[in-house]
Amino acid sequence: MKFLDELTQWLNKILLVIAGVALTAIVVLTVGNIFSRNLWAPIKGMVELVGFCGAIAAAFALGFAQVKRAHIAVDVLVLKFSRRTQKFLSAVNAILGGVFFAIAGWQLVRWGNTLRHTGEITETLRMIYYPVVYAFAFGCFVMALVLAADCLKALTTSQGAK
Repeated sequence: MKFLDELTQWLNKILLVIAGVALTAIVVLTVGNIFSRNLWAPIKGMVELVGFCGAIAAAFALGFAQVKRAHIAVDVLVLKFSRRTQKFLSAVNAILGGVFFAIAGWQLVRWGNTLRHTGEITETLRMIYYPVVYAFAFGCFVMALVLAADCLKALTTSQGAK
């Protein structure tokens, strides 16, 4: 259990740094585009670049947000149940979420494979799509791993996955 916790912490710290770089790139590109538009030369492919960076930032921040419990949770009803029931519901929630993100990651890998085989590229910059799709899939798989760890914590600890 401790190994899984350390692994998810380590992975999410690395992915969070990459997400931060992607978010910084969005800001730099946007500001650069504002200034370059004043010179009648906007940055070519701005929408594509910001879209790719946004996808990376979102996917790579998912797991860290789950580790820090930064996602929205409405637990008004759940708090009325016994501690044991709360732990059970937390485990079920983690299992369902983990399955969802594992399936999403798997489907993204399949889509990435299709994009790679067809040679799909962006319209303006002629960049390939599939590495970003694979990166998003990786973010989903890491989120599934974090949720698996949460499920184990809920079932094995006296405090649950809070």
